[in-house]
Amino acid sequence: MGWLRRSHLAFLPALCVLWAGMANSADSTVAKPLRIVSLAPNLTELTFSAGAGAQIVGTVEYSDYPQAARSIPRIGDAFRIDFERVLALRPDVVLAWESGTPQNVIDRLRALQLNVRVLATYRIADIGAATREIGVIGGTTPIAEQAAKQFDNDIEVLRRQYSARPAISVFLQINDRPVFTVNGKQIMSQAIALCGGRNVFGELNDLAPEVGEEAVLAADPQVIIATDNSGHDALDHWRHWQSMSAVRSGNLYVLPPDDLARPTIRLARGAAEICRTLETARAKTKPAGDGR
Repeated sequence: MGWLRRSHLAFLPALCVLWAGMANSADSTVAKPLRIVSLAPNLTELTFSAGAGAQIVGTVEYSDYPQAARSIPRIGDAFRIDFERVLALRPDVVLAWESGTPQNVIDRLRALQLNVRVLATYRIADIGAATREIGVIGGTTPIAEQAAKQFDNDIEVLRRQYSARPAISVFLQINDRPVFTVNGKQIMSQAIALCGGRNVFGELNDLAPEVGEEAVLAADPQVIIATDNSGHDALDHWRHWQSMSAVRSGNLYVLPPDDLARPTIRLARGAAEICRTLETARAKTKPAGDGR
């Protein structure tokens, strides 16, 4: 310690205080985990994908993926929110779904001085963007970026492999009693287009319209895909119509809805299943003009 002169020793107590203050100041700048409330199951899932799932202190019914989401306290459902319970959770940010959370709910939460962030997932490309945005909100950007990049890459692989395949017409049935489908703007229909399919009801105005039996028969799809996990045969009714192209070719398929219905990272897996299904259907469909 030859470099430390005796006169310097007098300054050591002051230096110790300064160093301690600097350390405390550094500690105070470390961001604390946010308290997040999610108002939609898909936003809850995306928050977990972005690495911020542990920061969710409240969510809505049907937020059941991943498993950890099931234990998060509920503050209502997609349409009815317990505002008092939301306030009691003292959230730093509330995540709302642009196409799902009612505007009056968003307005009320903002009137209560809560920080509401509205996320859109209309298009397949929005899923990666929403994941990245949640990562910024939750301070988990590296995890969010990795998840979003993997999703974007998986979708691009499907696009390159299937989007230029021979077009095939598809009726997507999301409910059979009564019969509901989706129009071309709905994200499941975008997945069909990604795979080289054409939604026979893509031009309808409503996002999820009810359609009649006559309309389906008139559209005469080459493929019928039902998303159903209710336990009954959602396609049994159509098997009686042998005049339909899909029935004659045996192109009736039931796909599990979990990977398709929600605009989340899992949609890449669901889209891959649609692509494989349409490729199977192409092999079973007679070329136009083939009367054999």
